[in-house]
Amino acid sequence: MNNLKETFGNIDIYLFDQLLKGTYDNCRKIIDVGCGSGRNIVYFLSNGFDVYGIDPEPEAIEHVKSLSRELAPTNSLENFKIGLAENIPFEESFFDLAICSAVLHFAKDHNHFHAMVTSIWNSLKPGGFFFARLASSIGIETSVIDLGNGRYLLPDGSERYLVDEEMLLDLTRKLNGKFYEPIKTTNVQNIRCMTTWGIVKQ
Repeated sequence: MNNLKETFGNIDIYLFDQLLKGTYDNCRKIIDVGCGSGRNIVYFLSNGFDVYGIDPEPEAIEHVKSLSRELAPTNSLENFKIGLAENIPFEESFFDLAICSAVLHFAKDHNHFHAMVTSIWNSLKPGGFFFARLASSIGIETSVIDLGNGRYLLPDGSERYLVDEEMLLDLTRKLNGKFYEPIKTTNVQNIRCMTTWGIVKQ
């Protein structure tokens, strides 16, 4: 068990699933958008990937720099920057994989959400993968209260920007993306739902 944790860290289980399937085996440049403490990049740092990360919190960036220093001494610390999803501080068409876990549902409104998605999408090379986990209304449609402009009050008392299946299908078409995994949603006792959205850039 300790070896598993050392290898993968406290990784998102659905990202772990993609690693087991070998989905990202040919990816080299990885960015974690909203990387936090680096829970989703331990495996990538430990296995020779070129790892990047952004987060609005300076403490988070210092933490992932320390993690990178420990696990991948040759990975440049310049790869980790204070930044926002809607303004990726790296060049466009640069990454093979963008991870964005539990970030997009903090969008302030429709415009903010689309700005974040567009920025992340533009950072990907053709053939690049986008892995997102975000709150949705899928399965709890009658239990959420519409606050306007994409924001909802959830049964757990939190306020989030929520997507639904139709939105994700439509946005994938508009981005000219292709699903590499069907949309999957986890319902947590009908108080919140988290959806996995995995698409590849054509």
